[in-house]
Amino acid sequence: MPYASVALDITTRQLDGAFTYAVPPELAADAVTGATVLVTFSHRAAVGYVVSTSDEPPADVPPQKISPIEQVLAPSAFDATAARVAAWMAHEYACPLCEAIRPFLAPGQKVRVTRSAPDAPWELVNERAGAVDARWAALTPAANDFTPAKTASRQRAVIEALRQGPQRVAELSATIPGAAAAVTALAKRGVVQIESRRQIRGADDTTLSSAAAPRPERLTQGQLAALAAIDEARAAACGDVVLVDGVTGSGKTEVYLAAIERALADGRGALVLVPEISLTAQTVGRFRSRFGDEVAVLHSRLSAGERFDQWDLVRTGRARVVVGARSALFAPLSDPGLIIIDEEHEGSYKQDKSPRYHAREVAARLARERGAALVLGSATPSLEALARCRSGTYRDARWTRVEMPERPGSAVLPRVTVVDMGEQFRGGGRSIFSAPLANALLDVARRREKAVLLLNRRGFANFLMCRDCGCVPECPHCSTALTYHERGHLLACHTCGRSWPVRAYPDPSTACPNCGSRYLAAFGVGTQRVEDELRLLLPADVEVIRMDADTTRAKGAHQRLLEQFDAAECAVLVGTQMIAKGLDFPEVTLVGVINADTMLKLPDFRAAERTYDLLEQVAGRAGRGERPGEVIVQTWWATHPAMRAVATHDRAVFLEAELAERAEAGYPPFARLANVTVWGRAEKDVRSTCDDLAAAVRAQVGDTPGWEILGPADCVKARVKDQVRRHVMVKAPVDADLGGLLGACVGSLGRRVGINMAVDIDAYDLM
Repeated sequence: MPYASVALDITTRQLDGAFTYAVPPELAADAVTGATVLVTFSHRAAVGYVVSTSDEPPADVPPQKISPIEQVLAPSAFDATAARVAAWMAHEYACPLCEAIRPFLAPGQKVRVTRSAPDAPWELVNERAGAVDARWAALTPAANDFTPAKTASRQRAVIEALRQGPQRVAELSATIPGAAAAVTALAKRGVVQIESRRQIRGADDTTLSSAAAPRPERLTQGQLAALAAIDEARAAACGDVVLVDGVTGSGKTEVYLAAIERALADGRGALVLVPEISLTAQTVGRFRSRFGDEVAVLHSRLSAGERFDQWDLVRTGRARVVVGARSALFAPLSDPGLIIIDEEHEGSYKQDKSPRYHAREVAARLARERGAALVLGSATPSLEALARCRSGTYRDARWTRVEMPERPGSAVLPRVTVVDMGEQFRGGGRSIFSAPLANALLDVARRREKAVLLLNRRGFANFLMCRDCGCVPECPHCSTALTYHERGHLLACHTCGRSWPVRAYPDPSTACPNCGSRYLAAFGVGTQRVEDELRLLLPADVEVIRMDADTTRAKGAHQRLLEQFDAAECAVLVGTQMIAKGLDFPEVTLVGVINADTMLKLPDFRAAERTYDLLEQVAGRAGRGERPGEVIVQTWWATHPAMRAVATHDRAVFLEAELAERAEAGYPPFARLANVTVWGRAEKDVRSTCDDLAAAVRAQVGDTPGWEILGPADCVKARVKDQVRRHVMVKAPVDADLGGLLGACVGSLGRRVGINMAVDIDAYDLM
């Protein structure tokens, strides 16, 4: 009898690894690796996932004591290689194995065992998206001799419509009322043949209509060097990594396309990750213009049914190129020869919920397991990637950096002007637009060109503040200042999502919640205010398009706004970080940054790196066509190394200062960093749990060199949704088994009622 190792879908650190179950003969064909099964565990029904199979039982357990699998709930969603990657993720990121497996499951699958009350029987809830078949109708040869009755007007209309060719029954019903019944009646007479065809939901909704990837006449020397390095890594077939370090607009996408063509010619597939959903439509347009229907798209803005259809195209081998956000990494592509991560420096590749993986690290592991090459592309590579390339190897893989310093053709890097807003203020300037930026915007309107304005803040203003006592209204449920939104006149918490209406300032009934003063004023600048000020500054025939988290909530909003900007004769696109990378519009000749200091003073050691990356990336949106580009960066800290590096397009100016600070403080890339957050409603319990955790880690580490435990301490966001938050930070050597150590320490504390804990390995969010 065969046996299966089953990872139970029970989220607890006390259940480590998989359990062995017998596979009954009637289930042998379906209970394979990747299948979802129903088993009995501790006298209750439980859902599990088969991670491996064997013909022999465990040596230490008699076969007669091994329970059988009760039922197969869902067919195989992943293979043995994916199971090994999931096991590695569980250890590396200190999470239960079932949480590491869930990203590999079919989209929309929700299989669980539950009961309505403690004494009620267990019930199985089995929800999952599935394939949808569309009914198609076509005339048979018998239609030539068939004459409908005089009263059968619908049958005559259906026959006339089908004489133009087969059609979906749903389309016929939309134009001919009652067509479905007429088709059924005609089918019974043999006049119409009905067949089911697989329907791919949302297949035409993910491509920007103007996006295309025409083949260049010739590649640059940088592009040829990058392709040669990628070919060498693919030939090695052992997970080697190539970092394509190319300036913005240097043609990295063409390198990806050419490398994928070669991988497909070798009979292998490719995975392509992009950091923002807003980039997916344009990226997919380019890839589909080159590879057609072989491209599948996976991201969170698709419905569960649409994601399932795209996932199933990959699983069945109909699509061999997968494009999407970080979750596309887990698509069931059986033989990828190439994994590409575009804009690899982006923080959005770090998952903020368990399993808290980083797509770059999982991709590197997946490339090793699959025998593929990993390509990382960026104009501003992460400090971790640069450090690994300098050392040459990391975790038994070879890391190679290839530079692409030039733009193809006649395009050149834009001219960057850094405007000191302190000088503007001392000179009498009070507008959110400095004089150089305002003049440049008017010139764009005069020349009928396009501009992009970046402001990393949504809403009308950052906050309201009382001018009498200095009180800033905060969310009563979170330790976060409320953001003022003029549209709707409300104060919103961007942490918990709650909002409260306020009367528009300076209505005398608006009062300070602390002292009752009527002098509440809006401070800071948001995208709504920038949009309003632009409409006052520019002629009425210039389109102003705002793209932020508020305007892109609806499905398809990203694509609709980009289509609107692309189609406009003269327009200004105002947005947050989502417009700063990857977008390629040759008509954009001006990029403006309203306030470059937004992130610089955050309590985060990556604040300067993120600021430099964002500014360099958004600057690269200008001058990508034949016309030269201009970038104007407004800042109150013009002497900061990040500002000077962007102004001169010289990364070394920033790296020299930043790496010196990181080395002195012992932060990545010179160490690994983990952040363990503990939260709950009872502050006393949160404090005691955090103290116990810190003590357990210190006892485990002892005096080992390179380890440092910071805290416990209150989080920067000390309260969220009425829950108290504290954290412990752990620094470790670059080659340390950080996940294994913290997983053991957290598991030793046991489950504590009312206390939640999140282990974030290689943490990006320290707030």
